[in-house]
Amino acid sequence: MTDQHPTSIAVLGVGQMGLVCANMLAGTDPGHDNQRKAVDVRIWGRNTDEIGALAQMRRSKRLDGFQLDETVRPCLDVGEALEGVELVVVAIPAQHIREVIDEIHPLVPRRAGFVSVAKGIEVTTLLRPTQVIAEALKDDPDAAARPLGCLSGPTIATELAKCLPATMVAASDPTTDDGSFAEALQRLFNTSWMRIYTNTDLLGVELAGATKNVIAIAAGILDGLQAGYNAKSALLVRGLAEIARLGIAMGASRETFFGIAGVGDLATTCFSPEGRNRSCGEALGQGASLADYLKQTPFVVEGVETTKAVLALSAKYRVEMPIAQAVHAVLFDGQDPLDAITRLMNRQLKAEQL
Repeated sequence: MTDQHPTSIAVLGVGQMGLVCANMLAGTDPGHDNQRKAVDVRIWGRNTDEIGALAQMRRSKRLDGFQLDETVRPCLDVGEALEGVELVVVAIPAQHIREVIDEIHPLVPRRAGFVSVAKGIEVTTLLRPTQVIAEALKDDPDAAARPLGCLSGPTIATELAKCLPATMVAASDPTTDDGSFAEALQRLFNTSWMRIYTNTDLLGVELAGATKNVIAIAAGILDGLQAGYNAKSALLVRGLAEIARLGIAMGASRETFFGIAGVGDLATTCFSPEGRNRSCGEALGQGASLADYLKQTPFVVEGVETTKAVLALSAKYRVEMPIAQAVHAVLFDGQDPLDAITRLMNRQLKAEQL
């Protein structure tokens, strides 16, 4: 990928982020005299009914009020979606990225780059999305020439669909990129209502996006227990401390966790009533079982599986993460949410450390 805008882009995944990314890339920009970017955007997903609905009605049941831009081409065939593309946007849940990339990478044109908008950690390997993509591409003769990056930040999809003001961070792999790929993503995704910043800390940006989902589940549990805003604010600060401790131990930059991809995303997902991880936690706090909630929700709750991965990472890097441990106990060990909060409050007294 060069410094010029890609002309052909494939969005993999028809979930909320895939839909809004497609529109962000292809749609008219009301703040720039309704100008369009010179791009050809295709979107692909496994569900033929959803692709059909997008092609015929330009709408999706996953996002109320959303209308797919008229220039975006929904594709039933992944080969059609990938033909001649210069950029692949991976908008697939973290636990399913590997199987999709394994399937499609022989069809991806030479030197096409990959950007992930997923926020999770693969449970079986403890790898971040760009690491999973890189590993799935390891047998690709062009793998070394393919730039990898991510986009992350506070991005509630229903707000993005309305073009409400927002910010994101574009980060690229510093071992294979001098920053030009992140800058190209910045120019490509930036609009009058979406401001994109660059960041050289790919590890920190991806880790922040994944771990904040675990804290958001805890925030939802507090909502379900009607614990109040004092408790939630305390949870946000102490959760940020846990996230930063883990990130620094893994080699990330401390500053990342106090920026857009860190505390910015954490605050949004903990307080927004539309955050799916917070909503899951709220249902648990009100007495629902995890199995019943996941059965009835139409959305993937990334934080559930990521909680397992985060706890494994905390053990691997010997980082204390009591909130993540409490969430894990509620999700998988049958602990009552109120008991989990009580245990956190009764931990040994100590000085505040960030």
